[in-house]
Amino acid sequence: MIQTPHAMARILKKKANEQISRIFLVEDHPVFRDGLAKLIDAEPDLTVCGAAGDARQALESISKIRPDLAVVDLSLPGKSGLELIKEIRALKLVVKLLVVSMFDESLYAQRVLRAGGDGFIMKQENPEDIIFAIRDVLAGHIYVSEEVFTVGSKKRSAAPKATGLDLLKDSELEILELLGRGKSALEISRQLRLPVAEVDKQGNRIRQKLKLKSLNALIRYAVCWVQDSSK
Repeated sequence: MIQTPHAMARILKKKANEQISRIFLVEDHPVFRDGLAKLIDAEPDLTVCGAAGDARQALESISKIRPDLAVVDLSLPGKSGLELIKEIRALKLVVKLLVVSMFDESLYAQRVLRAGGDGFIMKQENPEDIIFAIRDVLAGHIYVSEEVFTVGSKKRSAAPKATGLDLLKDSELEILELLGRGKSALEISRQLRLPVAEVDKQGNRIRQKLKLKSLNALIRYAVCWVQDSSK
């Protein structure tokens, strides 16, 4: 859903001598997207130039609009936010990428950076912190919490044994987290727009990589992993 005409109207209302940074939103939840848009547009140096609810639409719009920064959710219908980031980088589009997600930072921040993202902040953070993260990334910095780089932090030491987690693909890690949040295979298939059979297939691959003997063991592991990582 490209909103360029409205964005141009907002830009004209702002001071002519200010440098306006154009922000594109990739978020499939309208309530959060609209709230974030209002938050950004209230800032004199920022404006929302467009939005999309899935990765396919986002890639097409970002290629045309060429925003300064895209705010990307990880959990999107069909293709994940991580896959979108990889595609944007593969196309060599000059745009800063900040992930704003409900998923726990300690689980995903490093993967986001490896994929080509410029920062990660959780949706639960204060609005002013999200604005600060946007400006920090626009300034050319990498934005993540200090905890992500703290060796031996409480969050890391409390997590279940992570042997095998590094073997999981990004899509498999996403499914593992959704399992840990109590989602059924049918719910995951609807959220990710994948066939249930594909969700089951990936679940079996995850179980094998983690050396777990049954689906119940996988679900118990996923629940414990998500709960301990959120402490």
